[in-house]
Amino acid sequence: MLTHPITTILFDLDGTLRHNVPSADDVQYGFALDLGVKDQPGRQRKGTYWQHYYWAQSPELLADIEAYGNGESPDFWEQYSFRYLRSLEVPERKASDLAFELFRRMQSEFHPESRVFPEGLKTLGHLKEAGFILGLVSNRTKACHEELEELGILHFFELAYVAGEVGAWKPNPQIFDRALEITEVSPGEIVYVGDNYFADIAGAQGAGLQPVLIDPQGIFPEAECTVIQKIEDLVEILQPYPPKSLR
Repeated sequence: MLTHPITTILFDLDGTLRHNVPSADDVQYGFALDLGVKDQPGRQRKGTYWQHYYWAQSPELLADIEAYGNGESPDFWEQYSFRYLRSLEVPERKASDLAFELFRRMQSEFHPESRVFPEGLKTLGHLKEAGFILGLVSNRTKACHEELEELGILHFFELAYVAGEVGAWKPNPQIFDRALEITEVSPGEIVYVGDNYFADIAGAQGAGLQPVLIDPQGIFPEAECTVIQKIEDLVEILQPYPPKSLR
């Protein structure tokens, strides 16, 4: 449950506000099936769960960065494909045999459109109009103001920065220090909205923020936080918590 008072809503970017169409998750799983991986109930969800874990500064990610560089080499992505196949319970030898072809297909055939869905825009508008301070804190390495402008959402935010600008990546709670400095509010007055339990929720909880997880597929049934199915649900759950200025 959320608690009073709430003055500030911070958002994750990728997977929360900005989406790939089609999704990398669906395309990658589809390619795996094309390569002979058997479709079974819950198998794609296992891969999705693993991907959230991996990208949340997991030991495996840090080891792959040390071995292959920060996502800039084919070897990094081949190793990532191998790990993804293993998360689908593909035997190690077969996963090793298929990893390069899965990487190759993703590199050559996956060209998604980047979108903020209408319900996301509407939600940001409602919350801004209600008087909340809105901000964006992303785990990206490079600044994204230009992209936010192109997506039509930069004007909603009073603060927007990425991990690479502050030298801390979620779930490290220090990524939120700049937001606390800019807003000059206590951590408990801030809600952080994200889609990755391992990065967004754990990081927000570590910083003393109130986390909200968007989990439409039920990837994280064990989540110990407020969980919503879609971003527009935010408007309803925040109605009882207007900013101090509107009381």
